Amino acid sequence: MTIFEKATREKFRYPSTKGLLSTEQLWELPLTAKSGFSLDDVARAVNAELKAVDTESFVATEANPAKATLEAKLEVVKHVIAFRLMEDQAAKAAAAKKLEKERLLAALGRKQDAALENLTEADLLARINNL
Repeated sequence: MTIFEKATREKFRYPSTKGLLSTEQLWELPLTAKSGFSLDDVARAVNAELKAVDTESFVATEANPAKATLEAKLEVVKHVIAFRLMEDQAAKAAAAKKLEKERLLAALGRKQDAALENLTEADLLARINNL
């Protein structure tokens, strides 16, 4: 079972400053925000809950069942963060590539204009008549 199958079957909810969020809502959050409503803040809150549950006991030998759920929740949030970071990097690379293409096309246009300026009057008239 994938982490998302587990998250949807068990109806994971994640703490935030605006209440509990579903797994689907994680995709809509910004990576970081000053308001405290971001994926980073959700990951910190889940991690804090995990650390609170993960207190060591020298008497209790059974594992706390909440620990496994919190670990799975943290994995879901970390996966969403990693995927969103990858998307952001791809978008930045695409924007840089688009900007470079625009610059190259502008330079090509200037070169072509310069080439036209260097044509003789007879060549220009011939080209005009061909149109």
